[in-house]
Amino acid sequence: MTTMMPFRFLSAVLSALIVLILTAGAWALIAVPAGNRNATQPEIPHDAIVRTQQTGDTFEGKFEKVLRLFRNDPKLVSKIRKTAQRYDIDPVHMIGAIVGEHTYNVDAVDQLQSYYVKALAYAETRIRFEYEGEDVTEFITRPEFSACLGLTDSYSLWTCREDVFNAVFRGQSVDGRTYPDQSFGKTFFQPLFAGQTFGLGQLNPLTALMMTDMARSFGRQRKLDVHKPSDIYQTIMDPDKSLHYMAAVLRSAIDDYQQIAGFDISNNPGLTSTLYNLGGTRGRAVALARENQRREAAGESLKLPEENYYGWLVNDRVDTLRALLN
Repeated sequence: MTTMMPFRFLSAVLSALIVLILTAGAWALIAVPAGNRNATQPEIPHDAIVRTQQTGDTFEGKFEKVLRLFRNDPKLVSKIRKTAQRYDIDPVHMIGAIVGEHTYNVDAVDQLQSYYVKALAYAETRIRFEYEGEDVTEFITRPEFSACLGLTDSYSLWTCREDVFNAVFRGQSVDGRTYPDQSFGKTFFQPLFAGQTFGLGQLNPLTALMMTDMARSFGRQRKLDVHKPSDIYQTIMDPDKSLHYMAAVLRSAIDDYQQIAGFDISNNPGLTSTLYNLGGTRGRAVALARENQRREAAGESLKLPEENYYGWLVNDRVDTLRALLN
C-alpha cells in the first residue's frame, strides 16, 4: 500500500467539502421544523434492547430515572442552562442528549456526586491510548496521516485522522498488522473496561479531543493533550467539565448542518440528539448536501434531516424535557 492513497482520498474529500460549503452558502438556509419527520419511532438497535433487558429495566423506566436525576438536582439544570448560553444553543439540546444516552445506552446515576468520585479515580489511573502496543501518538505520525499536518483546529485535525483510519487502516492489513473493522475511537481510545463512552454525557475520548479547541474558546476549558490520557478521562467523567464538551458537540452539529448542508437544525433537539448519538456530523452533512444536489438537479424535492430512534424520543417528549428547565 502506498502512502499516496490517503492524500488523494483526503484531497478529494476536502475539495468536495469546500464545493459543498460554497454551494450551501448560495442556497437559502432552510429551517427544519420542530418535531419528528417519522410518524413512528425508528427501530431501536438490538444491542440497546439486550442491554436494557439484562438490567431487568425498561426504556420507560430508564427514561423516568434520568428525569428524576434532573428533578432532584436543580444545580445540574442551572449548570446546563449557563453552559448552553456560552455556546449559544438552547439548553434543551443538552437535556435531550443526556436523556437519550441514559435511556438507551446506560442507566442514570441517582446522584451526580457519583460521577465526581469516578472522575477522581480516573485522574489517578495510568492510561494509554494504544492498539496492540502501538501508542496512538506514534500511530498518527505515520506517513498515511501526512494530509492532516496542515490542519490546526482540533475538530478538523482529529476528524481528518479519523477519516484516514477509516480509509486506510480499518479492517485492513497494513505493514504486517491487521486492524479491526471498527472505529478509530474504539480501536485506540478504549483502554478501560468494555465501554466506549463515559460520564454524564457518555463522551468518547476521541470526541473530547475533537472538541477541545471549541471548549477552550467558548468555555475557557483547559486544552486536552492526547499525550495525557488520564486528564482526558478525568475531564469527560467530571460533570462540570464534560458539559462543555457536550455543548461543543451540539454546537458543531448545528454549525456543520448550516454551513455544509444548508439546514438550520437549531430548533430541533431530536436532530441534534441524533447527531450526538451517531457522531461523524461533518461527514453526514456532506452526504446530505450531495444527495440534495442530486435531487435538485433531477427536479426532486429536497431531503430534510431525519431523527433516529434516540432523537425521535427526544422530540416526542420535548415538552417534558423543557419542563425540567423551568
